Amino acid sequence: MSLLERVTSFESLAPERGRGLSESPSSRDRKLSFSPLPESWDPPMVTEGQQPIGAFEVPYAKRIWQVVIAVIYCLFAAGIVFGYAAIKPVLIREQVYRNFCTPDEIKRGVRTCYEQEIHLNLMFTIAAVGTNVAALPIGHILDTYGPRVCGITGSFLLAIGALLFAFASQLPFDGYIPGYLFLALGGPFVFISSFQLSNAFPKHSGLILALLTGAFDSSSALFLIYRIIYQWSGGTFWPKKFFLVYLVVPVFILIVQISVMPKASYKTIGELVKQVEEADDVYDDQIDENTALLRDEHQHRQSVVSEITDLIGSKSGVTHLKKEEKKNKISGVWGAMHGKTAAEQIASPWFILIALFTVIQMTRINFFVATIRKQYEFLLGSYDAAVEINTFFDIALPLGGLLAIPFIGVVLDHTSTFFVLSALVAIATTIGVLGCLPYTWAAYSNICLFVLYRPFYYTAVSDFSAKVFGFRTFGTVYGLIICLAGLFNFTQSGLDAVTHMVFNGDPVPVNSILLSAALVVGTALCGFVGYRAYQMRRETLVHEAEWTRETIMPGAQSPDRL
Repeated sequence: MSLLERVTSFESLAPERGRGLSESPSSRDRKLSFSPLPESWDPPMVTEGQQPIGAFEVPYAKRIWQVVIAVIYCLFAAGIVFGYAAIKPVLIREQVYRNFCTPDEIKRGVRTCYEQEIHLNLMFTIAAVGTNVAALPIGHILDTYGPRVCGITGSFLLAIGALLFAFASQLPFDGYIPGYLFLALGGPFVFISSFQLSNAFPKHSGLILALLTGAFDSSSALFLIYRIIYQWSGGTFWPKKFFLVYLVVPVFILIVQISVMPKASYKTIGELVKQVEEADDVYDDQIDENTALLRDEHQHRQSVVSEITDLIGSKSGVTHLKKEEKKNKISGVWGAMHGKTAAEQIASPWFILIALFTVIQMTRINFFVATIRKQYEFLLGSYDAAVEINTFFDIALPLGGLLAIPFIGVVLDHTSTFFVLSALVAIATTIGVLGCLPYTWAAYSNICLFVLYRPFYYTAVSDFSAKVFGFRTFGTVYGLIICLAGLFNFTQSGLDAVTHMVFNGDPVPVNSILLSAALVVGTALCGFVGYRAYQMRRETLVHEAEWTRETIMPGAQSPDRL
């Protein structure tokens, strides 16, 4: 999901593990890179357009509008493809891929035949894979060319996707799969490039990130709204009309990117603090008629310092740093792999276990989204009951993301990483068990847990990556985790085939296999993290004991006085 859901604007202030506030001068120079390539592979290109800008240089009202506009277009573009469960019934009614059904299946009047179901689900699978794999090039493009280029690229991808989907039935090739893929690729381009807006108001960065994340989660409701309109219109507002109307969204994104949105990313707090320190180093000890320009320059620098102080609340950002250090200490594993190369991190058990867990969980999540109606039609033995559950899921999915956002931040900031991972495994296991029970109450309970678990899981993985591997390699490590998980999602077609052909439509065996795999890997991950957290805590105590200064008691040098 989000590449930056747990990365705040204070990231560049955090010192390395084992250092104090005064021992990490270089930490302030570090900036989170969205690029998946390490710095040694990606030498910086010095061009004016790529230099970050201070938020104080942009009028307050314009920054407000930028945040509002970003939330609006993320609401209509960021993650619309994840509303697949809502649009799938429309596509079935429009007989998309019906030509793959055999004459016998058509004669028997089956709602969806095997090949039709496989092709429809493949469309979503490829889109989900594309969304995750896109994180790799998007990060590099954002770092190299800035958020405006990313936003414009996203608008073109969305437009191409909408046009392909609108005219898919008239094209000489299958336009549905590439159309849905382009819609999937356009979302991350406009979404990820919006994260830097959290630095437009550093003191409210958490709120801005929450709004953007909420817009992403809510965007899946777009297809639900369309399905309601489609049903209300009796099928006259068919997909071609909808996707031609949807072209308004990429046109809007293109216009605001050119006219309103920033060309370069906003500076982080670490960069602003560094700018303040550089300004404080300038002195005007001797001012005469020959150095009037120096005085003017110094006054300008002091004005900048004042504006930055108003923006971040203090000149040094120490208050924010202390808060971050407290959160890091609570984590128990913060800094475990900091300072290691990307290759060393990727070869470690930390990466292997979290990558395996992410691969399995993402496959489970997307498989459930793609097959929810078919699963419950078999489990409950009723098509009408499955439709009701599918409708409930379509409404609950975006709402669950919105409801979970405030609580996710509290849990991640105030509990240990071991506790968070244990909660993920426990909830995932509960969801897996509920998904195998042929009861209506179990179906609704499963969906309620699922829609809350999904954003919690995605956010926890990015939070784990930031805390364990650090920000220097965040783009590489986290991007690779999501990329691998995305590629593994291609196995959904195989899971579909096994469910239909081997188990005669019964989803329980496949769900049980995925549940067991997640439980085994999740237990191993929790065990390893718990053990390493214990070791790190002991190492910290030993380190503190070694560096504790010897304090001489009063009178110890003169025993006669005792």
